Amino acid sequence: MAVRLDEMDRKILTELQEDAGQSLDEIARKVGSSKTPVWNRIRKLKELGVITRQTVILDAEALGLEACFFVLIRTSEHEAGWQKKFLQALRQRPEVLEAHRLAGDIDYILKVRVANARAYDTFYQALISEVRIYNVTALLSMEEIKSTTLLPL
Repeated sequence: MAVRLDEMDRKILTELQEDAGQSLDEIARKVGSSKTPVWNRIRKLKELGVITRQTVILDAEALGLEACFFVLIRTSEHEAGWQKKFLQALRQRPEVLEAHRLAGDIDYILKVRVANARAYDTFYQALISEVRIYNVTALLSMEEIKSTTLLPL
């Protein structure tokens, strides 16, 4: 169920999405409020589950993780035991940045970040040794055109 946000909540969340490292004073100044009300709203938004955590965003290429693959997975297995084992395998692989279960011809799509094609093959070999998969298609991203964590408020 969606949480009702007023304009001030939206302004605060926009500022936090842009840079969660800002001080409360900076955020309050930018949203036209004072420190204590901003802090109370942030605390409330955390309690409501709107803000789940604060983190930093790293530059993957600067860390040598230059290859981004989108992995399309089709499976002939749909029972709970297989799915549990598959999800566990994905959660244990730090290369998997995102995993989505899909409607349509493809069952799952993964976003995998690795150093290069050889590192992807190592990931792929490990994954298929852990869980049975019917078909895997890997698509190498040639250029990242847009990537954001900012939600439209």
